[in-house]
Amino acid sequence: MKELVCIVCPKGCRLRVDEENGYLVSGNSCIRGAEYGKNEILNPTRVLTSTVKMEGGLYRRCPVKTNKAIPKAKLFDVMETLNGITLSSPVSVGQVVVENVCDTGADVITTKAL
Repeated sequence: MKELVCIVCPKGCRLRVDEENGYLVSGNSCIRGAEYGKNEILNPTRVLTSTVKMEGGLYRRCPVKTNKAIPKAKLFDVMETLNGITLSSPVSVGQVVVENVCDTGADVITTKAL
């Protein structure tokens, strides 16, 4: 049995996921908590936030993020990809930096105009 804290809402329900019983989730207050608990065990995902190098402007780094959650197992691969990227100023908010990064189906986008 795995124990998790649900992050879907501010309540922070203490979930228990029974892996031996079809990933049955208990301790949740809502259906979203049950879905979160099962997904967190079977296929954990995260939205990645980071920075990439900048040149030609006032700032050396530009904040970026994935436009949707990616598999947790791919986080280090995506970070390695971002380490090799340098943007040139100017940059607008929402500008795509990498499409379908590491075959995750997510794009890396800028989060600040610089």
